[in-house]
Amino acid sequence: MKIVKFEGEIFENIDGYKTAIKILRNKYNDQEITIVIPIDSNTEKILASTASLASNKDGEYEEQLQTLEAQYLNYTRTLVPVNEQSAALSFIKKQFNELEKISKGIEILGECPENTLESILCYGPILSSFLFTATGKGIGLKMKWIDTREYLDNKTSTSNTTDNHDGINVFAGGITRTSEGNNHFFRKGGADRTMASLAEKMNAIAIDSWTGSMQFMTADQAFVKNAKLIKHLNYEEAMELSNYDTSIIYPPALSAIIERNIPIQIRSVNDHNETGTVISNEVILNKDFIKGISSLNNISLINIEGSGMIGIPGFAKKVFSSLNDAAINIILITQGSSEHSICVGVKEQHSIRANEVLKDLFHKEISLGSIKPIMVENKLSIVALVGDQMKSHPGVSGKMFSSLGKNGINIRAIAQGSSERNISAVIKTSELEKALNVLHESFFGNTNKEINLFIIGTGNVGKKLINQLLKQSGIIEQSQQLKINLTGIMNSRKMTMSQQNILSADWNDMLDRGEKSDVSLFTERMIEMNLRNSVLIDITANSLIPEIYSKALTKSISVVACNKIAASGVYEKYRSLKEMAVAYNSKFLFETNVGAALPIISTINDVIKSGDKIKRIDAVLSGTLNFVFNHYNGKETFASIVRKAQDEGYTEPDPRLDLSGIDVMRKIMILARESGELMEIDDVSCNSFLPESCMKGSVDDFYIELEKNEDHFKNIFKTAHSTGSKLKFVATLENGKASVGLQHIKEDNEMYHLYGKDNIVLITTDRYDEQPLVIKGAGAGADVTASGVFADILRTINN
Repeated sequence: MKIVKFEGEIFENIDGYKTAIKILRNKYNDQEITIVIPIDSNTEKILASTASLASNKDGEYEEQLQTLEAQYLNYTRTLVPVNEQSAALSFIKKQFNELEKISKGIEILGECPENTLESILCYGPILSSFLFTATGKGIGLKMKWIDTREYLDNKTSTSNTTDNHDGINVFAGGITRTSEGNNHFFRKGGADRTMASLAEKMNAIAIDSWTGSMQFMTADQAFVKNAKLIKHLNYEEAMELSNYDTSIIYPPALSAIIERNIPIQIRSVNDHNETGTVISNEVILNKDFIKGISSLNNISLINIEGSGMIGIPGFAKKVFSSLNDAAINIILITQGSSEHSICVGVKEQHSIRANEVLKDLFHKEISLGSIKPIMVENKLSIVALVGDQMKSHPGVSGKMFSSLGKNGINIRAIAQGSSERNISAVIKTSELEKALNVLHESFFGNTNKEINLFIIGTGNVGKKLINQLLKQSGIIEQSQQLKINLTGIMNSRKMTMSQQNILSADWNDMLDRGEKSDVSLFTERMIEMNLRNSVLIDITANSLIPEIYSKALTKSISVVACNKIAASGVYEKYRSLKEMAVAYNSKFLFETNVGAALPIISTINDVIKSGDKIKRIDAVLSGTLNFVFNHYNGKETFASIVRKAQDEGYTEPDPRLDLSGIDVMRKIMILARESGELMEIDDVSCNSFLPESCMKGSVDDFYIELEKNEDHFKNIFKTAHSTGSKLKFVATLENGKASVGLQHIKEDNEMYHLYGKDNIVLITTDRYDEQPLVIKGAGAGADVTASGVFADILRTINN
């Protein structure tokens, strides 16, 4: 004998009845089965509302009953053949006549006692189970409807009601009869209770439970898009997961089934051919030792704290007993070994009552100050890892808490049973979706991670970056299982944000249709979105944008800065941002501040981390200046070469930032800081080659002055050329001192063979002493700078 239970949700419309009958014909042909049909939620709501309206002497209850009756009569006429309808219609009319009598009695009495309400609710599963039976009989299935109350009230192991029927027996789920002879309706897990009772009484060998939308998934699909079906659970794992989601199977019912070792198969009516989840006593060893991540909302933490608790025998018992006497269920318990505090988790709806009970219980201790006032924290949720094999895998707790911490999710309380099948953490409800996705990515590694980008700046580099993201996102998703989402873009005019990925070919049109730019509002919304693995990307030269870095970092949002202002500003600010990134498990990366995409900063960091010591750095760090001096030979004017560099995108909008050496000063200072030096911009000496007059006025004035001073630039070139040297604007760091300026570079120097816009860095260390470590390549240009930003983005998620 197999018990087959259908979920009530399935019978909320005519199609649901048809689907269930189709499953019955296709899956259980010639099998000996017993079926359990529960009440559907819509019918339950209407019946409960009818009782409430009648008790308030509101005549609308009659209309509700008539509407519900019309619905079931219509279902019957649609589902049952005409020649079979008479008996079914008569039965349904009889049930509604009885419901009307009970409701009128409630109206006269002016109240609805609990046992009367239960009697009314019992009609729900009776109607749906009888209609289901009539529908099956109408197409030739040998089915018989059995009154669950009569059958389960029979104390013998079998019942005469089924002895003379070798077809399919159908029972109403969730109803029974009390020892006093009253009808009883189980508000919670009723159909599962009936299923378990029938399985025990009939010596069932297996159970199939058909659900509508709910299944055992690795996480809640409403929050985690990549959640997967769990193929197998042992009883203990299913019990742990069911405690957080009773809509799949009710834990007390599962307990009864475990005792008889009856395997259960949870299947979905939406996919008849899917095997679903099998629950049995079998322990299957596989790589997924974490079976699922469960969650529970609307939790409150009640915290009792004080020195008056320490060493007092029976203190915890008093707490738990008083809450139990008040009918308050404790969901989670945690206590420090110092015995200075006890924290319990309860349903939020019980928090006010729990607070009152405990304040009354410890009134004296609170007034004396030996116990602090009871603290209640609301709007919390529980996330829990579940898996029977966790006990044989060290480090699960550490990985769980580390994953949450890296995404700025603060844990309010922790609980883990000695069986190690469940690790629970209490977090803010506002962070639940983020937490579930973070944990799912961490423990189910064959699912895609997601990274959410907020880009500020859509100039040359910004456009190139977005184009690179468009081109590579699919490849990265396949090769690295990393999905790149563009969730926010802002430029100087417009901004647009969406939790849906806006990385598409028409991103610019979407931005143009966006709202007016507002840095504060952009930051506020980015934080409110609270997306996992978020990255703020600053591709501007705007001094206002670095001001929001700290807000991002303290919310565990990583920052990738092409903008040099933060890293080259006041040392204390730079250091503070670095420390924030560490404290809040985020990243502050700015590789493109020096040398575009060249791995200069990351190499210096690796050298130092490995225990090496930097002695000296010599570098050509301006692609602009290198381009200019590589192309200037005294034949074309110096001004024309500078203008050409600007036209090709190698200079800042104001070329003086490059030619004055200020940009190189900032870069060598950044390298000095990354090498461990405490340095400000005033500590960097600059030997400028530009006449002072060139630094005044507008950019147009600057070009006029360059033309006027052409002889000055020719003399600089001729002096170097006469000695067989090339002009290079070199930055040097040695013994904590930094300087920048034009130098004559001989042919035997690595910097001599530097062409176009290339940069070069020579790093002399204890290990690279005789021959310096050389990093060389393109140090300017929108494409390479964008690729450097792209690399930093990937570093935020890959250590």
